Amino acid sequence: MPIEPSHRPLVVAVVGATGLVGRTMIEILAERAFPVGELRPLASRADGRSVTFAGREWPVRVAEPDAFEGVDIAIFSAGGGTSMVFAPEAAARGAVVVDNSSQWRMDPGVPLVVAGVNDEDAAAHEGIKA
Repeated sequence: MPIEPSHRPLVVAVVGATGLVGRTMIEILAERAFPVGELRPLASRADGRSVTFAGREWPVRVAEPDAFEGVDIAIFSAGGGTSMVFAPEAAARGAVVVDNSSQWRMDPGVPLVVAGVNDEDAAAHEGIKA
């Protein structure tokens, strides 16, 4: 279920969007002009918070299974416990999950991809990439 290169805007969820790593991931998406049509910043609680991306404020939503409906790519940077619970939920709803925690690194069914070292391994996944 790899995402084919396209010019269509993607729905991108960032789990852990209010943490340092999540905010940095959002900054990198902007710096690289990643084709984000909708950003879905997710966190353990929303509390009326928002994040800035592409010159706009995006409200933070609570990370829950239904938050992944319609998501193309879900970037996880919220810790192993959160990834263990929500990464399979996101993948089951059709998202390609890129997990930055340690949760899936040793799972034989999940490719551990190191950019510039084994990029080709990114294509062989069943919804989750570590």
